[in-house]
Amino acid sequence: MRISVLVSLPSQEPLRESAAAAMERREPDIPIEAANIPQRIEIDPTFSAVPIGVSEQSSGLESLGPDTSQDFAVRGFMDVDSPDDIPEEANGRPIFADPLIEPFITCATTPPVGSDADVKTKLQIAQLHAKGLDGTKVAVAILDTGINVAHLQTKLGALPRHDVANSWTPPGSAVSPFKHPVGHGTMCAYDVLLAAPNATLLDFPILAGTVPGGAMVGRTLSLALLGYAQLLAFWAVAFAPGGGPKYSALVVNNSWGIYHPSSDFPAGHRGRYCDNPRHPFNVVVAALAASADIVFAAGNCGADCASSKCKSRVTETIMGANAHPEVLTLAGCDTNDARVGYSSQGPSIAGMYQQKPDLTAYTHFLGSEASGAGQPDTGTSTACPVAAGCIAAIRTKEPALNTPPVNLFAQLRATARVVSPAAGWNADYGHGILDAVAAAQSLGLL
Repeated sequence: MRISVLVSLPSQEPLRESAAAAMERREPDIPIEAANIPQRIEIDPTFSAVPIGVSEQSSGLESLGPDTSQDFAVRGFMDVDSPDDIPEEANGRPIFADPLIEPFITCATTPPVGSDADVKTKLQIAQLHAKGLDGTKVAVAILDTGINVAHLQTKLGALPRHDVANSWTPPGSAVSPFKHPVGHGTMCAYDVLLAAPNATLLDFPILAGTVPGGAMVGRTLSLALLGYAQLLAFWAVAFAPGGGPKYSALVVNNSWGIYHPSSDFPAGHRGRYCDNPRHPFNVVVAALAASADIVFAAGNCGADCASSKCKSRVTETIMGANAHPEVLTLAGCDTNDARVGYSSQGPSIAGMYQQKPDLTAYTHFLGSEASGAGQPDTGTSTACPVAAGCIAAIRTKEPALNTPPVNLFAQLRATARVVSPAAGWNADYGHGILDAVAAAQSLGLL
């Protein structure tokens, strides 16, 4: 079988040039194939090198530049007889998984419970907007299937703010930012704008592209890694103190993940993704999370109504970056505050942060109609951007330089509306239902 893998390589000129060219949106002067590649690995020339600092270690933004990174992740292919035969190293360099990633579309076929107007009422969005907390000067990156801004304009009655120049097009894609087919990514963008109508959308269609290969290849984690590399390059400049940044904050919405460990390397493999904080993608997420608010969906493998893609596995289903301690992970409830049965429950997979989900937000309501007229916005895929929009609203007057993401997330957990018998974390709702108004009040914004 032919599989896609990520390999960590030491800094060398072809890799530095590849990474720099990608960040500058140009063709590299030196082909990446000129790099010293381990035996058995066939490098993917369409995949630019990604600076990852020091392999398998946490790194700050300053160490993730093309000229400062000690190691780079590259994508390649290798042939193995079975997943059990995947080596942990090639010529002494670690090999990491590149598993399939998918949007968290729910299995449920029930009609909508309430509407987006009900969500705004439940979240008291009018109170936020009355104080100017509407997402102005906040960038929200939608890492998904791509956004159709024309559909948003039709639904909203006005063209939403969107930034083509700082959006991203995956390798091989011929579709321009914000012109993707109406679908999951458009739904996510719409749901962000419920609380933050003046936020500026960034389109990062990591789930829109496919790559060559066979088994274990498709919309894989490597495209998310490329997308995050572009976000890091953008935010390293925009977030520079004293630089007069165009945006005061960056919120990153991730309504996707892996449904089952079978798409990953076998359990115990050093390069596995789903339970490995040292995987390059998790390392890059940690670096960006120091200054950007990263939000992930919990998943749709809840015990009451798990997606068929969960393969009947309903425990330890919050995996990979969705279970990273420095991101905010969202479960879902309907507009009656009842947990939706497909919402993945904690604790997360062993090896990652256990108390996930962090919070619960609203889903399964009539909103974007991106899936068709009368169809609900569903899954924890919807809860995630609803929360991202609330964060963007708060960030209007509480920039990341004042309150780092870790502090803001702590406030969101502390002010959540408790729905279980006792305060504290529980496996269904996390710390409770998101209460953006209470969080804004605790920060002195209301």
